[in-house]
Amino acid sequence: MKPTLKSTRERERRAPSRRVLTGNTQKPGRTSAHPPLLVFGAHPDDIEFGCGGVIARETLTGRKVHFVVCSRGEAGTHGTPRQRTAEAKKAAVLLGATIEFLELGGDAHLEIRAAHAIQMAKIIRQIRPGTVLAPSFVENQHPDHARLGKMLRDAARLARYGGLKELRRQKPHAIQQLFFYAVTPEAEPAEISPVLVDVSAPEIIATWQAAMEAHVSQVSNRNYVELQLTRARLLGTRAGIGHAIALFPNEPLVFESLTQAGRGARQF
Repeated sequence: MKPTLKSTRERERRAPSRRVLTGNTQKPGRTSAHPPLLVFGAHPDDIEFGCGGVIARETLTGRKVHFVVCSRGEAGTHGTPRQRTAEAKKAAVLLGATIEFLELGGDAHLEIRAAHAIQMAKIIRQIRPGTVLAPSFVENQHPDHARLGKMLRDAARLARYGGLKELRRQKPHAIQQLFFYAVTPEAEPAEISPVLVDVSAPEIIATWQAAMEAHVSQVSNRNYVELQLTRARLLGTRAGIGHAIALFPNEPLVFESLTQAGRGARQF
């Protein structure tokens, strides 16, 4: 029997998740030999506030970066979902990243479900990144952040499993690193020593700040931009540089040589 418009809409409404692509916004420029960087955020502004400086640094070298935003800020006090979606797209362009929206129930309705983790694993297999960034799993923050971080940890493993029936059409993929970023200071995992990324270059700070300020609905009500810049200045001062952003590795990092290890951050 031919499906009716009503039955089609009913199936779409019952679907557990829906992936919405918004087109390629990658800035032209230098190409990188490194595999893509894949970044997940629970809300339209999480990536920019939590690790936007890192993104600006990576795209400056020509690395491809792709954002996956898992809501449209529906539960937020300020800004409509339509406005916040537009702000996220603008910020992605400023940072030189591509972006898509993954519908998982909406803001403040994200649940830890195997179906969601498998959907994220599917994106990992499609993008085939070297590194994945996810919100911290610490509980003392917006619950969507912690839940997304935990599911991304699962998804990174599921992406490797060749026998998972939902993903058999795609070749398995093992990422090299999973890092967590903290949108707020309270979300920083106390039990993990962070990796500090130097974002001191003026062009990086300017791009990062512009991307944060693109979220007009949020920054016009609270001084989120100064909060993140102050956090970066404090971390940079600790390391003897201008600005730094902390990323928290999911597991020990492996170096082929100590020459890859950089230097210690302690300057005092």
